[in-house]
Amino acid sequence: MTDVISLPIKMWDHPCSQAEQDHAISALEQGAVVLLPQLSFRLQEAEQQLLSPAIASQAKNISLDPATGRLKGSSASEAELNVLQGMTTRYASNSSTLLRGLLPCYEAALQQGRTSFRPVEIAGRTTSWRKDDTRLHVDSFPSSPMRDKRILRVFTNVNPDGHSRRWRLGESFESVARRRLPTLRSPIRGTSYMLNLLGITKSPRSSYDHFMLQLHDGMKADLAYQSEVAQSVYEFQPGSTWIVFTDQVSHAAMAGQHALEQTFYIPVTSMQDPSHAPLRVLERLLGRELV
Repeated sequence: MTDVISLPIKMWDHPCSQAEQDHAISALEQGAVVLLPQLSFRLQEAEQQLLSPAIASQAKNISLDPATGRLKGSSASEAELNVLQGMTTRYASNSSTLLRGLLPCYEAALQQGRTSFRPVEIAGRTTSWRKDDTRLHVDSFPSSPMRDKRILRVFTNVNPDGHSRRWRLGESFESVARRRLPTLRSPIRGTSYMLNLLGITKSPRSSYDHFMLQLHDGMKADLAYQSEVAQSVYEFQPGSTWIVFTDQVSHAAMAGQHALEQTFYIPVTSMQDPSHAPLRVLERLLGRELV
C-alpha cells in the first residue's frame, strides 16, 4: 500500500539539505506521499472571505490558468476575484519555490500547470461515477494528453475549522496495472488524431494516454475493487501540505473543504529513476513503446 513519509519543513523557501532532497525524491518516485505537516499557507485577512462554497460556481474547483492569468469556475464579484487571483497566484509562487528547494533535480524541466482552490465539501457531493474522486483512481486527463509527462501535485489544507482532508490510499501502480492488464484494449487506429481534429483533446493521445484513461475509468467503475482492495485512510490536517505523483498513487479524496492545489508536469526522462514512472511500467508489462 501507499506510504506517507513526513519531512520537518516549516517554510516554503526552506533551505533543504541533501538528505531531505534525496529522501523526498526517492519516496515520490517510488509512489509514496511526501507530507509536510508543519508547512501551512497563511491566508491574508481579505482572503478569509473566500472560505465559502458560494465563491465557486457549478464547478468543484476554481482554477487559475498560468498562461493567461485568468480564473475559471468562480461566481465571485469583481472585488472578490481580485483577492482570489492574488491568493492563487501567491500559492503558485510558494509551491514553485518549495519544489525548487526540495526537488532541484526537476527544476530545469518543471512545467507549471493550473492552480486550484477547492472551497466545496467533498463528502456528499453529487457527480457522475467517472468524475467521482471519492473512488480510488490514478489521474489521467481525457482532454489533456500527457504523453511522456508526469503529474506532480502539491496540496495544502487551509480549512479554518480544524477539519482534516480525508484520503484513501490504495495499492501500488504496478499492482493496479497488473490487475487490470487483461481488460486493457489497444486504441483504434486513427482515433487519437480524429479526437484532436474535433477539438475533444488538446493534442493527440498517445497509446499511454489511452491505457491510462482505461485504468482511471476501470478503477472507478469497479465497485467490488473499491471496497475489497487493500487500502488505508489518511487524515491530512489543517495547516499541512503534501506532495504526490497523482498519476502513480492510487488515491481517493473522501472528505474535506477548503484546500489549495498546484499541478506541475515533469517529463519521465527528468526523473532520477524513470523505471518507476507509469509510462515505463506499462511499457514493460505490455512489451512495447507507448509514446
